[in-house]
Amino acid sequence: MTRVPASLLRHRFGVEPYLGDGAYGPTYGPLVEHPALVGEAVRMVRAADGRAVTSTVQIIAAPALDCPPGSRVTLPGGRITTAITTASHTAPGLPVPASTEVMCE
Repeated sequence: MTRVPASLLRHRFGVEPYLGDGAYGPTYGPLVEHPALVGEAVRMVRAADGRAVTSTVQIIAAPALDCPPGSRVTLPGGRITTAITTASHTAPGLPVPASTEVMCE
């Protein structure tokens, strides 16, 4: 299986992985930057709890990206948003690249 070619990942974005809720609200891991392809498009997506949520940003990154739903995401322009869903795309045995897709608010 191949990975998404690095030449296609033209943007850099930051992820603070969601760790859970603490006594003072949500807690996050340290900020880590990743290369990605970031596209702004309005879409309806289904959140983990079943709600229909409007997504304004789609991020395509390398496989095994640590960005669970609820993570804080810093986009290339500096806007901070929240990850709604994360999906791993693989196709074992087929000549298509593996990637991780993150839909953000």
